Amino acid sequence: MRGWWREITGLVLPVACGGCGRARTTLCARCEQALYGSRARRVRPVPEPAGLPVVHAAAPYEDAVRAVLLGHKERGVLGLARPLGVALAGAVRAAVAASPGTGSGPLLLVPVPSARRVVRARGHDAARRIALAAAGELRRTGVAARALPVLRLRRAVADQSGLGARERLANLAGALDVAAGAGRLLAVGRPVLVDDLMTTGASLVEAARALRATSEPRFPGHVRMNAAVVAATPASFAINRN
Repeated sequence: MRGWWREITGLVLPVACGGCGRARTTLCARCEQALYGSRARRVRPVPEPAGLPVVHAAAPYEDAVRAVLLGHKERGVLGLARPLGVALAGAVRAAVAASPGTGSGPLLLVPVPSARRVVRARGHDAARRIALAAAGELRRTGVAARALPVLRLRRAVADQSGLGARERLANLAGALDVAAGAGRLLAVGRPVLVDDLMTTGASLVEAARALRATSEPRFPGHVRMNAAVVAATPASFAINRN
């Protein structure tokens, strides 16, 4: 019901820019430029945890970009999913371009799942919604793609806010697995892990571990996977070594 009401109010109530508050637009041109107007880049958190996929991000997590992500995730401004999907699609393209020869078939955008209690509290699954929008944007531009939400939380985890990098890794270790029967779905395309935000990288480390643990032979433990996010901490951009 909560998600349905947000969808309706987003259609009938006046809107303001999710980045700066400018009236009568979901996202103004200036905030669009901040979100997806630059080329996506490879990012690395400090410190970089072992097992982290190769991550590309569309924008630093600051100012208008931070406001847009929080507006979508925490305040349920669902109209922001489309521009966030455009940004994520750009990061996915950069990730794939940086890893040629990684297989054939459609791009499979595998979102990092949120805890059920978090989804209930927010009224929607932010990462999954953005992944769907990104897949739609990729298809619109001629790239075969689909969102494939096959990762599941297998146990309860603590709230990550307030935890340090090592604590986050320990909190999430072994927490995810792949839904039964999903290995055959992953086998028909090129999986890319996706999320809205990377801070310490702990969620992506665990998501990559879970994918490697499938019986699908294309994901042996030594393979370093690709991931794409809408935003990452500014420090992650500052140490880019490409």
